[in-house]
Amino acid sequence: MKQKKKQKKERFENLKNTLYAFKIITQCAPFMLVSQVATMIAYWFFTGFVQEIMFLKVLLDIIEKGGTFGQFAVMVGVFALAGVLSKAVDCFGDYVCSRQMKVFYKNLNRRVFKKAVEVDMQCYENPDFYDKYQRATEIISDSHYSDFSYFFAMIISGGLTGIFLIAYVISIDAKILLILLSMIIVVIIESVKGKVEVEKDKKMTPHKRSKAYVKRTVFLREFAKDMRTSGIFNVMHSRYKDAVENNREIIKKYGKKMAVLEVLSGLFGTSLPVVITYIYAAYRFAIKRNLSISNFSVIMTAMSNLKDVFNDLGEAIGAIRKEAKFFGNLREFFEYESTVTGGSLEADELETLEFKNVSFTYPSAKKPSLVNVNLKFNKGETTAVVGKNGAGKTTFVKLLLRFYDPDEGVILYNGVDIREYSIKSLRDRLATVFQDYKVFALSVGENVLCREVETADDALLVDEALKNSGADTCVNALPQKAQTVLTREFDEKGTGLSGGEQQKVAAARMFARAFDLAVLDEPSSALDPIAEYKMYESLISATQDKTVIYISHRLSSAVLSDKIYVFDGGTVAESGTHEELMQSGGIYSEMFTLQASSYKSQEGSVDD
Repeated sequence: MKQKKKQKKERFENLKNTLYAFKIITQCAPFMLVSQVATMIAYWFFTGFVQEIMFLKVLLDIIEKGGTFGQFAVMVGVFALAGVLSKAVDCFGDYVCSRQMKVFYKNLNRRVFKKAVEVDMQCYENPDFYDKYQRATEIISDSHYSDFSYFFAMIISGGLTGIFLIAYVISIDAKILLILLSMIIVVIIESVKGKVEVEKDKKMTPHKRSKAYVKRTVFLREFAKDMRTSGIFNVMHSRYKDAVENNREIIKKYGKKMAVLEVLSGLFGTSLPVVITYIYAAYRFAIKRNLSISNFSVIMTAMSNLKDVFNDLGEAIGAIRKEAKFFGNLREFFEYESTVTGGSLEADELETLEFKNVSFTYPSAKKPSLVNVNLKFNKGETTAVVGKNGAGKTTFVKLLLRFYDPDEGVILYNGVDIREYSIKSLRDRLATVFQDYKVFALSVGENVLCREVETADDALLVDEALKNSGADTCVNALPQKAQTVLTREFDEKGTGLSGGEQQKVAAARMFARAFDLAVLDEPSSALDPIAEYKMYESLISATQDKTVIYISHRLSSAVLSDKIYVFDGGTVAESGTHEELMQSGGIYSEMFTLQASSYKSQEGSVDD
């Protein structure tokens, strides 16, 4: 009973995925399937039935009945004209298919990219989601879309050709229908083969992802130094070999099943029906003498063509089942519903921001990252959120930006739960600089604006933003200044910046946009203490009348802030001004004293 339910569910899912494939292909490339079907019919139907059966039958009948050369010439002309028409449809269909394929990849790429940036951040910590994402992108990177279209067209054209062939053969001798029944088994076998292929590909996906990760990191610049100066490459290479070996075992396991199915397919699709038909037709022609030469030739050719049609249909049905599964992966990816959703309100200018009794635990984490956190930020204030690594500071930023929602408590923006606001309008009010900043293989200006620099005003905005972040000195020294491409990956005239310079460029993004609240998560992690202090002075000067939150385990920002919150173990352990916290002699005072002594020691070493 359970097995039947499972099979019924699988059939339903297969049908659902197939219909979805039709839907997404039609939406992304409206004329693809139509042109592919027209092309296949023009080729297969004309070749398999009109040319090799009808043409053969008519010409042999003319010869048998003593027809004239004129009759023969006319029929040859008719079939030649049909051949030219078939070829014209074939060529035009190929042209449309090639154009539509580009349209499909363009439109589907856009959809996949758009969805990828809309999913919850927690998806990137979920291996199951990554597997789905990997399988979904295979529709784009591999030939699954064109394969589905091709095999669908093969089913239509092959089915049409097969119907005409069967009807014609039965009109000559209905008993041959019994021989044809054995060919139907081929369709079933090929369908099973498709199911086995799907199971094999699903089991191989995690190992494919491991291989792709190793291949990707080996060529990325940010990993290059560690790859060369440590033994990590051997570990990565070992992982790669393990993934290859695991997939080899999977292929070996399923290869035995596929081999048996191939043998059965060949037996019922080629050997038995063709041999039996030849024997039967030869018996009627040579022994019974009740079969004409033309009909004998037509039966032989038709059965050979039917063998190919049934084999192709079986392969196509099995392949459609397999390809539909890939489109099912795409469907699951697109149907993923974010748990972090926005409301209908538009965020106004910031007046207050408050965390009230907020607690949060990451998915699959054993202990909470924030516990009953209470914070309040007022318009125009500069606040430092400090603490040791792992104290919960970055988690606080992720909740504020709505990468996640709190498990308990509420975050209020102007007294309203931030879940009531649209996510875009809320984030538009914020400017952020992350500790794991990234610069892209684009020009400095494009990295700052996060869009193309199109006008003189755009260029002025870039220059002002670079000045405010302190990156102007290094950028102006570049050959093409803000038009210089960062990294030489795509431009030999590009340049590389130091970690500190890159961080300043990343910080410039904040100054290139209008914002009410600036959130700087470890914005100076790549800077030395002196450069860090100067950067904070510059930032404070450039963000006057703005609300600023500094997140750091280094305390240069804290001295210059109006208020300080000290995180420890996911809670707010202390709060107050620099002077108040130093007098209290708590966690902050201890951290500041240790860091100050470290800085003095470094300065002494330099003087020596």
